[in-house]
Order: sequence, then structure tokens, then C-alpha cells
Amino acid sequence: MYLEIVSPEATLFAGEVTSVTVPGVNGEFQMLTDHAPIVSLLQAGDVKVDGNIDIDEAYASRFSKTDDGKTVLAITSGTIEMKDNRVIVLAD
Repeated sequence: MYLEIVSPEATLFAGEVTSVTVPGVNGEFQMLTDHAPIVSLLQAGDVKVDGNIDIDEAYASRFSKTDDGKTVLAITSGTIEMKDNRVIVLAD
């Protein structure tokens, strides 16, 4: 599936991923390929991305890696939309 992470300053990441886990207002949830369409508000927490991803050097300092190899971006709030295997995270 295709993931785009957009902040007010720039598009932090855009590319193919295996899964995305986000901090929804009703709890953390994960999306995989062919997930049902969804729009949700996000709360403070971590966006966790699984897959072999390449972060632009200009934004690499905003991301970290977990012990299990996931790439993590801390956010304070945001919105997510998943439709037709395309995920857009608008993050603060």
C-alpha cells in the first residue's frame, strides 16, 4: 500500500509500505493492504511504519527505529485517511 505522511512544513514520507499503525483517538490501530476505507482523528503518539522505507535525509531526524525494525514518527495530533490502498496521514 502507498503511504504519505504530510506535516504543515512538508511531505515527510511518500512510498510503498507493508503496514501502518497509528494512535487513533479511540486507541491504536493498524492498517494493512486492502483495509476498509477509513477516516479518523489521531491523538499524540507514534505513527509506526513497517516495510523497507527510505526517508529523505532532510527529515530523517524526525524518525526513529524500533528494536523490531519499524520506523516511528512521533506526532501530537492529526488525521488519517485510508482508501484504495492509499494512506494519507496529516500530522502535527
